[in-house]
Amino acid sequence: MKDETHPRSDVCAIIPCFNEGRTIRTIVAHVRDILATVLVIDDGSSDSTIAEAEAAGATVLKQPRNMGKGAALKAGFAWAAEHGFVAALTLDGDGQHDTHEIPLFLKAFDSTSCDIVVGNRMRDLTAMPRVRRWTNRFTSWTLSRMAGQKIWDSQCGFRLISIRLWKDVKLETKRYEMESEILIRACRRGARLEQVTVKTIYFKAGQSKINPITDTLRFLRLLWRCRNAA
Repeated sequence: MKDETHPRSDVCAIIPCFNEGRTIRTIVAHVRDILATVLVIDDGSSDSTIAEAEAAGATVLKQPRNMGKGAALKAGFAWAAEHGFVAALTLDGDGQHDTHEIPLFLKAFDSTSCDIVVGNRMRDLTAMPRVRRWTNRFTSWTLSRMAGQKIWDSQCGFRLISIRLWKDVKLETKRYEMESEILIRACRRGARLEQVTVKTIYFKAGQSKINPITDTLRFLRLLWRCRNAA
Protein backbone atom coordinates (compact mmCIF):
# COMPACT_ATOMS: atom_id res chain seq x y z
CA MET A 1 0.00 0.00 0.00
CA LYS A 2 1.27 3.46 -0.89
CA ASP A 3 2.01 5.87 1.94
CA GLU A 4 -0.54 8.65 1.50
CA THR A 5 0.89 10.77 4.32
CA HIS A 6 3.99 11.74 2.34
CA PRO A 7 4.46 12.89 -1.27
CA ARG A 8 4.94 9.94 -3.57
CA SER A 9 8.50 9.39 -4.73
CA ASP A 10 8.28 6.76 -7.51
CA VAL A 11 6.17 8.93 -9.82
CA CYS A 12 7.26 12.40 -10.92
CA ALA A 13 5.36 15.24 -12.55
CA ILE A 14 6.42 16.70 -15.89
CA ILE A 15 5.18 20.20 -16.72
CA PRO A 16 6.09 21.68 -20.13
CA CYS A 17 6.03 25.49 -19.92
CA PHE A 18 6.25 28.42 -22.25
CA ASN A 19 5.86 31.78 -20.51
CA GLU A 20 3.85 30.51 -17.54
CA GLY A 21 5.50 32.68 -14.91
CA ARG A 22 2.13 33.89 -13.64
CA THR A 23 0.84 30.45 -12.63
CA ILE A 24 3.69 27.94 -12.39
CA ARG A 25 4.78 28.64 -8.79
CA THR A 26 1.33 27.82 -7.40
CA ILE A 27 0.95 24.73 -9.58
CA VAL A 28 4.35 23.32 -8.59
CA ALA A 29 3.63 23.91 -4.92
CA HIS A 30 0.32 22.07 -5.13
CA VAL A 31 1.76 19.15 -7.09
CA ARG A 32 4.60 18.73 -4.59
CA ASP A 33 2.04 18.01 -1.87
CA ILE A 34 1.28 14.80 -3.78
CA LEU A 35 4.43 14.01 -5.80
CA ALA A 36 7.87 14.63 -4.34
CA THR A 37 9.51 15.48 -7.67
CA VAL A 38 8.25 18.06 -10.13
CA LEU A 39 10.16 18.59 -13.37
CA VAL A 40 9.44 21.76 -15.32
CA ILE A 41 10.60 21.86 -18.94
CA ASP A 42 11.07 25.49 -19.90
CA ASP A 43 10.44 25.68 -23.63
CA GLY A 44 12.26 28.92 -24.38
CA SER A 45 10.30 31.23 -22.06
CA SER A 46 11.12 34.92 -21.98
CA ASP A 47 9.36 35.63 -18.67
CA SER A 48 9.89 34.54 -15.04
CA THR A 49 8.88 30.88 -15.55
CA ILE A 50 12.23 29.42 -14.51
CA ALA A 51 12.62 31.58 -11.41
CA GLU A 52 9.05 30.97 -10.27
CA ALA A 53 9.30 27.19 -10.80
CA GLU A 54 12.59 26.93 -8.93
CA ALA A 55 11.25 29.06 -6.09
CA ALA A 56 8.46 26.51 -5.61
CA GLY A 57 10.92 23.61 -5.50
CA ALA A 58 10.80 22.28 -9.05
CA THR A 59 13.73 20.91 -11.01
CA VAL A 60 13.97 22.88 -14.26
CA LEU A 61 15.29 21.72 -17.62
CA LYS A 62 15.73 24.54 -20.10
CA GLN A 63 15.27 23.99 -23.81
CA PRO A 64 17.67 26.08 -25.94
CA ARG A 65 14.70 27.63 -27.79
CA ASN A 66 10.98 27.05 -28.23
CA MET A 67 10.92 23.52 -29.64
CA GLY A 68 7.29 22.49 -29.01
CA LYS A 69 5.35 20.62 -26.37
CA GLY A 70 6.22 17.21 -27.77
CA ALA A 71 9.94 17.92 -27.67
CA ALA A 72 9.58 19.18 -24.09
CA LEU A 73 7.78 16.01 -23.07
CA LYS A 74 10.45 13.85 -24.70
CA ALA A 75 13.14 15.66 -22.71
CA GLY A 76 11.11 15.25 -19.54
CA PHE A 77 10.49 11.52 -19.98
CA ALA A 78 14.15 10.92 -20.83
CA TRP A 79 15.04 12.62 -17.53
CA ALA A 80 12.43 10.58 -15.63
CA ALA A 81 13.74 7.32 -17.10
CA GLU A 82 17.33 8.26 -16.26
CA HIS A 83 16.34 8.97 -12.66
CA GLY A 84 14.50 5.68 -12.11
CA PHE A 85 10.85 6.71 -11.90
CA VAL A 86 8.20 4.10 -12.71
CA ALA A 87 5.81 6.63 -14.24
CA ALA A 88 5.36 10.32 -14.90
CA LEU A 89 2.29 12.50 -14.66
CA THR A 90 1.98 15.22 -17.30
CA LEU A 91 0.02 18.42 -16.83
CA ASP A 92 0.02 21.97 -18.15
CA GLY A 93 1.57 24.94 -16.42
CA ASP A 94 -1.31 27.36 -17.03
CA GLY A 95 -3.79 26.04 -14.46
CA GLN A 96 -5.95 24.17 -16.94
CA HIS A 97 -5.58 20.96 -14.93
CA ASP A 98 -6.80 20.65 -11.35
CA THR A 99 -3.94 19.34 -9.20
CA HIS A 100 -6.43 18.00 -6.66
CA GLU A 101 -7.34 15.34 -9.24
CA ILE A 102 -3.84 13.84 -9.39
CA PRO A 103 -4.79 11.05 -6.92
CA LEU A 104 -7.37 9.81 -9.45
CA PHE A 105 -4.55 9.01 -11.87
CA LEU A 106 -2.41 7.36 -9.21
CA LYS A 107 -5.30 5.21 -8.00
CA ALA A 108 -6.13 4.04 -11.53
CA PHE A 109 -2.47 3.28 -12.23
CA ASP A 110 -2.02 1.29 -9.01
CA SER A 111 -5.31 -0.60 -9.05
CA THR A 112 -5.30 -1.71 -12.69
CA SER A 113 -1.60 -2.09 -13.53
CA CYS A 114 -2.31 -0.14 -16.71
CA ASP A 115 0.25 1.52 -18.95
CA ILE A 116 -1.38 4.92 -19.37
CA VAL A 117 -4.14 6.90 -17.67
CA VAL A 118 -5.81 9.70 -19.65
CA GLY A 119 -8.06 12.43 -18.27
CA ASN A 120 -11.55 12.68 -19.72
CA ARG A 121 -13.15 16.16 -19.76
CA MET A 122 -16.03 15.15 -22.01
CA ARG A 123 -18.46 14.22 -19.23
CA ASP A 124 -19.26 17.87 -18.57
CA LEU A 125 -18.91 20.18 -21.55
CA THR A 126 -20.49 23.33 -20.13
CA ALA A 127 -17.10 25.04 -19.66
CA MET A 128 -15.68 23.95 -23.02
CA PRO A 129 -16.01 26.33 -26.00
CA ARG A 130 -18.29 24.98 -28.70
CA VAL A 131 -15.56 24.79 -31.34
CA ARG A 132 -13.36 22.78 -28.98
CA ARG A 133 -16.23 20.39 -28.28
CA TRP A 134 -16.54 19.67 -31.99
CA THR A 135 -12.81 19.33 -32.60
CA ASN A 136 -12.29 17.15 -29.51
CA ARG A 137 -15.12 14.86 -30.50
CA PHE A 138 -13.81 14.56 -34.05
CA THR A 139 -10.17 13.96 -33.09
CA SER A 140 -11.16 11.51 -30.35
CA TRP A 141 -13.41 9.59 -32.77
CA THR A 142 -10.63 9.49 -35.36
CA LEU A 143 -7.96 8.41 -32.90
CA SER A 144 -10.25 5.77 -31.40
CA ARG A 145 -10.60 4.17 -34.82
CA MET A 146 -6.86 4.29 -35.44
CA ALA A 147 -5.96 3.07 -31.95
CA GLY A 148 -8.49 0.24 -31.92
CA GLN A 149 -10.19 1.25 -28.66
CA LYS A 150 -12.47 3.99 -27.39
CA ILE A 151 -10.66 7.15 -26.30
CA TRP A 152 -13.06 9.70 -24.87
CA ASP A 153 -10.76 12.74 -24.79
CA SER A 154 -7.68 12.27 -26.94
CA GLN A 155 -6.65 15.92 -26.59
CA CYS A 156 -6.40 15.98 -22.81
CA GLY A 157 -2.77 16.49 -21.75
CA PHE A 158 -3.51 15.51 -18.14
CA ARG A 159 -2.07 11.97 -18.17
CA LEU A 160 -0.02 9.41 -16.32
CA ILE A 161 2.31 7.27 -18.45
CA SER A 162 4.52 4.41 -17.34
CA ILE A 163 8.20 4.80 -18.13
CA ARG A 164 8.26 1.24 -19.46
CA LEU A 165 5.65 2.16 -22.06
CA TRP A 166 7.44 5.38 -22.94
CA LYS A 167 10.65 3.49 -23.64
CA ASP A 168 8.78 0.96 -25.77
CA VAL A 169 7.00 3.43 -28.07
CA LYS A 170 9.02 5.23 -30.71
CA LEU A 171 7.66 8.71 -31.37
CA GLU A 172 8.42 10.89 -34.39
CA THR A 173 6.60 14.17 -33.73
CA LYS A 174 7.71 17.13 -31.59
CA ARG A 175 4.73 19.41 -31.06
CA TYR A 176 1.13 19.11 -29.85
CA GLU A 177 0.36 16.20 -32.15
CA MET A 178 2.74 14.00 -30.17
CA GLU A 179 0.04 13.57 -27.52
CA SER A 180 -2.12 11.95 -30.21
CA GLU A 181 0.77 9.93 -31.61
CA ILE A 182 1.54 8.20 -28.34
CA LEU A 183 -2.08 7.07 -27.96
CA ILE A 184 -2.15 5.56 -31.45
CA ARG A 185 1.19 3.81 -31.21
CA ALA A 186 0.75 2.65 -27.61
CA CYS A 187 -2.71 1.18 -28.16
CA ARG A 188 -1.61 -0.56 -31.35
CA ARG A 189 1.15 -2.23 -29.36
CA GLY A 190 -1.39 -3.56 -26.87
CA ALA A 191 -0.93 -1.02 -24.09
CA ARG A 192 -3.60 -1.01 -21.41
CA LEU A 193 -5.41 2.33 -21.28
CA GLU A 194 -7.51 3.66 -18.40
CA GLN A 195 -9.49 6.90 -18.38
CA VAL A 196 -10.56 9.05 -15.44
CA THR A 197 -13.09 11.86 -15.38
CA VAL A 198 -11.56 15.28 -14.73
CA LYS A 199 -12.86 18.84 -14.66
CA THR A 200 -13.08 20.96 -17.78
CA ILE A 201 -11.17 24.19 -17.15
CA TYR A 202 -10.91 26.59 -20.07
CA PHE A 203 -9.61 30.11 -20.48
CA LYS A 204 -10.20 32.73 -23.14
CA ALA A 205 -9.44 31.54 -26.67
CA GLY A 206 -6.74 34.19 -27.02
CA GLN A 207 -4.68 32.49 -24.32
CA SER A 208 -4.38 29.19 -26.19
CA LYS A 209 -0.97 28.35 -27.61
CA ILE A 210 -2.48 25.99 -30.18
CA ASN A 211 -2.44 27.35 -33.72
CA PRO A 212 -5.72 26.21 -35.34
CA ILE A 213 -4.17 26.04 -38.81
CA THR A 214 -0.63 24.71 -38.38
CA ASP A 215 -1.47 22.34 -35.55
CA THR A 216 -4.45 20.94 -37.45
CA LEU A 217 -2.19 20.32 -40.44
CA ARG A 218 0.33 18.58 -38.19
CA PHE A 219 -2.46 16.40 -36.80
CA LEU A 220 -3.59 15.42 -40.30
CA ARG A 221 0.00 14.60 -41.31
CA LEU A 222 0.25 12.42 -38.21
CA LEU A 223 -2.86 10.48 -39.20
CA TRP A 224 -1.42 9.94 -42.68
CA ARG A 225 1.91 8.67 -41.32
CA CYS A 226 0.21 6.38 -38.80
CA ARG A 227 -2.41 4.92 -41.16
CA ASN A 228 -0.53 1.62 -41.46
CA ALA A 229 2.27 2.01 -38.94
CA ALA A 230 2.52 -0.12 -35.81
